[in-house]
Amino acid sequence: MSNAGLEHLIRFYAILDALERNTGGARRLNDCSRQMCWPKRGVYFFRETGEKRSDTGEGPRIVRVGTHALKAGGGTTQWNRLSAHRGQLRSGGGNHRGSIFRLIVGTALIKRDALRFPTWDGGNSADKEIRAAELELERAVSQVIRCMPFLWLAIEVEAGPVSMRGRIERNSIALLSNFNKQPLDAPSTEWLGQYSDRERVRMSGLWNQNHVDEEYEHGFLDKFEELAEQMGKP
Repeated sequence: MSNAGLEHLIRFYAILDALERNTGGARRLNDCSRQMCWPKRGVYFFRETGEKRSDTGEGPRIVRVGTHALKAGGGTTQWNRLSAHRGQLRSGGGNHRGSIFRLIVGTALIKRDALRFPTWDGGNSADKEIRAAELELERAVSQVIRCMPFLWLAIEVEAGPVSMRGRIERNSIALLSNFNKQPLDAPSTEWLGQYSDRERVRMSGLWNQNHVDEEYEHGFLDKFEELAEQMGKP
């Protein structure tokens, strides 16, 4: 990454620091519920225990960026998306067919721990017997994701592929990604994503696949900073 890229990444994390102050700190899905005060729409930024920045300063690095409702007319809310990643509190399980985040974390666990779940990446639907057979792994995925601290940024705009939420998500991923670049804030050798069967996850250092090979717009940081500052206003 160029010197400009390093400077932009340092600025990105400075904005996240301000966002964390303005929102009262990171949360974990273990401690979250629908009853908490959530924006209808936004972007979220996950961290992971043990994953530290090494080139842009001190502190945790971001391991996943996400949003929701990027199709015109989409009605998914931010909490809908986060709860899909969290899974079901009663059973401890979840539905990896409704969360790509859960899916790719699960495939990494399968490889790391030499597990056998042949139906895990087998389509968008499954009957009751298959889901029951996958419950043990769904629970393991829930334990991983629910412990990840995350920050969120409210962006109350209409659903659509060219929304500001889409712009912030896309450019944040492109900036953070190490895919086909000289790594900055490289993942640790113990990072679970090192066991992913998806090259884009392993090479980017992110639990993301889309946008990891794209260039980012330098100007998006100005809007990102403006939105983060608004989170601290009544």
